[in-house]
Amino acid sequence: MNPYEPVPTLPKGIPSAHTAIATPAPRAPLTTIQTPTIPPHADEVLVRVEYACSGLPDLHQADGGMLISSYPEVLGDALAGSVVSVGWAVTHVQPGDKVFGFAWRLRKEKAQQVYATVPAWLMGKVPEGMDLADAVTVPTNFVTVFNVGVRVLGLEMPWPIGEQFVKANKAGEKGNGTILVWGASSSVGMYTVQVLKRYGYGRIIATASSKHNAALREMGAEQVFDYRDDEVTNKLLSAGRQVSGSKEGPAIEYIVDCIGSVEGTLKPLSKVAEKGTKVAVMMPIIVKDAAEGEGGEPVYTRDVGKAVDWKEGVAATGVRTHFYWMNELFKHKLQPEIMPTMLAEGTVKPNPKRVIEGKNMLERAQKSLDILRRKEVSGERLVWRIEDDE
Repeated sequence: MNPYEPVPTLPKGIPSAHTAIATPAPRAPLTTIQTPTIPPHADEVLVRVEYACSGLPDLHQADGGMLISSYPEVLGDALAGSVVSVGWAVTHVQPGDKVFGFAWRLRKEKAQQVYATVPAWLMGKVPEGMDLADAVTVPTNFVTVFNVGVRVLGLEMPWPIGEQFVKANKAGEKGNGTILVWGASSSVGMYTVQVLKRYGYGRIIATASSKHNAALREMGAEQVFDYRDDEVTNKLLSAGRQVSGSKEGPAIEYIVDCIGSVEGTLKPLSKVAEKGTKVAVMMPIIVKDAAEGEGGEPVYTRDVGKAVDWKEGVAATGVRTHFYWMNELFKHKLQPEIMPTMLAEGTVKPNPKRVIEGKNMLERAQKSLDILRRKEVSGERLVWRIEDDE
């Protein structure tokens, strides 16, 4: 700690401890704990969390113990709320601002608690007039798209976005190939389509259930296929050739697997990926899904290369969004600037949401987790209020 830095203190009226949602053991019912409210240091903000999202990472943690070294562990990585206090070096947000962000590293940053103390570079200002319940659907998977595009697939995604870059991309001058988004109706899938379209990547084909076809085309997908179709892999290869207009190289140059399941996605994708294809797979890879009742423990693997038999020359990589900040541009600009700007200008839209109700935050959190476990989510995010009676 800098000896010249003012000693951080909590604002008057802010409690020294607050309620958080935690998993006490693998597959155990969620519980609440009291955890310290941490005053913000120089580059941090203290946020009164108002809304959180429950997603697959929460299920992987609660049922599979993913990235948990000790229990109980607080859950949540997407939050939206109001700034209560800021460190002396923070300039882009101030007390009273409505903010949203993807935060995950330490307990004090987690989303499913009444107060979160978060590095300022993980927070963006919510666009004027946008409801926090809508804004909270954005951060986790918006960030994932940039991590996938640049760090895994090697695509150019500069900021600011020069219109000359977009025109050149649309004209094919950048040499961009066909991009397949498998699971495009998922949150990360929808943002992948929308963001890549903004950058001029127009050769996008997608898979989803047929009810999402029209919405995905409007977002920017050139063709959409039902992943349940027995002929889907053949249709994708044919569409890839058609969209690219080339008989050389792989039919589909880039694949984004938004689900990460051995049976559900990797096996069919191993039939589509060819020599020269780059495949980005959301982690962890599901070998066996979590399910309710005895014997419902999930099984995961992180070995993308050995999960299925890829053809020679396929580059398959697991996506670890938690490391997106290793790109200096993204660390300083992605959540504070790029995310709010794209949302405000309409480049991306909040995901459709289902607001989960309950008598308290524990009931809302548990309901959300149970819905995920039963696989009752399609094309929407589960959003719920953090405790509102303190």
